[in-house]
Amino acid sequence: MIDDAKQLADFLEPLRQAEWLAIDTEADSLHSYPEKLCLLQVAIPGRVELVDPLCGMDLDALWGVMAERELMMHGADYDLRLLQSGHDFVPARIFDTMLAGRLLGRDRFGLADLVQHYLGVTLEKGSQKANWAKRPLTLQMAEYARNDVLYLHDLVMCLRAELQEKGRGGWHAQECAQLIKDNTNLPAPDPDRVWRIKRSNRLLPAALAVLRELWHWREQEARRRCRPPFFVLSHDLILSLADKASSGDDYDRLLPRRIPDRRRQAIRKVIDRGVSMPPVDHPQPIKPPRRRNMSAQQKNQFEELQKRRDNHAGELGIDPTIIASRATLMGLAQETEESLAGLQGWQRELLAV
Repeated sequence: MIDDAKQLADFLEPLRQAEWLAIDTEADSLHSYPEKLCLLQVAIPGRVELVDPLCGMDLDALWGVMAERELMMHGADYDLRLLQSGHDFVPARIFDTMLAGRLLGRDRFGLADLVQHYLGVTLEKGSQKANWAKRPLTLQMAEYARNDVLYLHDLVMCLRAELQEKGRGGWHAQECAQLIKDNTNLPAPDPDRVWRIKRSNRLLPAALAVLRELWHWREQEARRRCRPPFFVLSHDLILSLADKASSGDDYDRLLPRRIPDRRRQAIRKVIDRGVSMPPVDHPQPIKPPRRRNMSAQQKNQFEELQKRRDNHAGELGIDPTIIASRATLMGLAQETEESLAGLQGWQRELLAV
């Protein structure tokens, strides 16, 4: 485990000279809040290192070395968001093995599935829900973490060769570039939507006012306690509390019995603030966007696009939705700009749009 500045400095030169570089991350979203990067696994020829980002050392030099390299990764969307949000790191290029597996028509494209299929190696997945913030790591956790990058290079070699053989290397490069774009520099959450949890739109405005206050209190409490919000109060509970309190019903019996009195009083205060809010300040339910009725011509265009997509998918042996989802096809038939802008060049070519 690299957990001090000297060890990291000693590793940087071999990293610079390495012919290839594979990485993975382990985060803690189940035991802490907000989630944080707990471990960075790095593989180079003949060597796998675990880097500890929790030890307080400066990682800027590490990010600098990796910035212009192609990084071999698997299912990189989450890793990209984590690295950008927590460490302001965005790679220039990646080779995502999950995307490659999907473009090659693999029905099972998890890392263990691909490693088994292409390399004949069975990976143990017993530490997926481990607390990666704990130190020291157990031997089982360390082995699990290393295995996530140990076979990536050999797997990439197999996948890259098959992609090139089938003429899909360019498709994969486009998808990887889009994956980076989609998962870095994400827009800030809309303050009027961030608190609207699932099923909240069924509530009346008075109840939404209470829910909004509860959500923001829960968020602050979760950060203070470094615990996921659902450990503070569940989604179902704050929905029920908001509904009961706004109707003037007794809500106190809904609170957990073992909740500390200080927290119980804080919740009551938050609920009272929401209940006493004037109607003019109540948030309103968000109406779902109206579905545009398709004309007969648009329906014919949709069916033609769907047929074209499905024929190509059948010939290529891939999932049709990789080419375009049903929603995208509907948008194309209705000539919406977003649908066309969301397609890669290879997808446009297959769909002839």
